[in-house]
Amino acid sequence: MAAKWIETLTGSLEQKKQYRQDKSRIEGLPAPYAQAATAMHRYLMYASGVTDGDTMTRMFTDMADLWERAAVDRTPVRDIVGDDPVDFAETFAKAYAGREWIDKERTRFTTAIDDAAGHGN
Repeated sequence: MAAKWIETLTGSLEQKKQYRQDKSRIEGLPAPYAQAATAMHRYLMYASGVTDGDTMTRMFTDMADLWERAAVDRTPVRDIVGDDPVDFAETFAKAYAGREWIDKERTRFTTAIDDAAGHGN
């Protein structure tokens, strides 16, 4: 009962556990993969816009899988991200098209314009 109440306030405890596991997997990678994965993780936390916990958890699990596989195969970092790491990270994040924080404002803006256009005609 208490866990349900806490999850209502803080979000899924299972998601937090999975996030911590994925973060540990990234931190445990050998150089240079840990450095690249940590940088990508930080960028996605700021730039992805994903607010849905399930989507974010899935994205970071897949990201940890990607970098672990690259480390095992000894794939050069640039072979993973290419010449534009920002484009790579943003394309990666787009594959997880969940709800974004900006969605609410897009709807609010569109509604305001629709209302204004209706009053002006």
